[in-house]
Amino acid sequence: MNSYSYRDAGVDIDAGNALVEAIKPLAKSTARTGSDAGLGGFGALFDLRAAGFQDPLLVSTTDGVGTKLKVAIEAGKHDTVGIDLVAMCVNDLVVQGAEPLLFLDYYATGKLDVAAGRDIVAGIAEGCRQAGCALVGGETAEMPGMYASGDYDLAGFSVGAVERSQVLTGADVAAGYVVLGLASSGVHSNGYSLVRKLVGVAGLDYGSPCPWDAGRTLGEALLAPTRIYVKSVLAAVRAGTVRALAHITGGGLLENIPRVLPDGLGVELDAGTWEMPNVFHWLMRTGSIAPEEMARTFNCGIGMVALCPADKAGEAASILAAHGESVTRIGTVVPAGAHRVVIRGMEGWR
Repeated sequence: MNSYSYRDAGVDIDAGNALVEAIKPLAKSTARTGSDAGLGGFGALFDLRAAGFQDPLLVSTTDGVGTKLKVAIEAGKHDTVGIDLVAMCVNDLVVQGAEPLLFLDYYATGKLDVAAGRDIVAGIAEGCRQAGCALVGGETAEMPGMYASGDYDLAGFSVGAVERSQVLTGADVAAGYVVLGLASSGVHSNGYSLVRKLVGVAGLDYGSPCPWDAGRTLGEALLAPTRIYVKSVLAAVRAGTVRALAHITGGGLLENIPRVLPDGLGVELDAGTWEMPNVFHWLMRTGSIAPEEMARTFNCGIGMVALCPADKAGEAASILAAHGESVTRIGTVVPAGAHRVVIRGMEGWR
């Protein structure tokens, strides 16, 4: 009778152990007060009191990177999608005023590639450092037969905390509030099914020269990581200048801003107040995409929106700019009409 091992079934325990050893220093580099960010246990502890919280509420999020992973796989570049994974979770935490505390990841593949896995986790660790949260653990799953050769999937999970008295709900937003837009770093991590389709329509591959950014390949340009807004936004929130925030993800500007507005209110935005990055102009031309479709699919250059009382908007913008954000006053909160988000001047995007 033949004797079989787990390796014969396609699962390499030694490769998994090698990856764990390779990423331990990466996790340790994200240690913060409240967590030592060590790997190897069955669970991770976090000390909220040591982190300085008195009466905290916990806020949790989970997300992925979507089909942007296909771009990374086909381009053979895996060191930035981990930043995207963290960003998609922690940017959702901060819109409720929460400070991200800890992060866990799930990495699943058909056959474990230790080098690619280390690049992925290096990106996750970098995202955690940018957000100020600890990478406390995760799961690496080698599942032969579930994924095609070279394919993998990522999921992220984050927990943050906010003092009960400081939760952002948007409930006190009123007509006349100023809408500040924080610039995105590009497409971020939404709409890539359409992006990938348009790359094919244009007859390009990810090794082709980028049509809008000389000196980079198309893959490198499309893999620009999602901007992490945590530290800048928390500074503005803690200064009492911001009453609501909207992370502009799937659904774009049209569908995300109303999520933080009280009933009966909308926003009027002026598309001429900010510069839409060239990647969006290329997508729009290549796919003959209508402006309204752009605004409900992509961030169009605005990755985060802050709603501020008119007398606090200038201070908020100064704080955000001091923390490295490109900030523009893009509109005003108004009584809602037929549409809760109206964007004037989108014809200028063509």
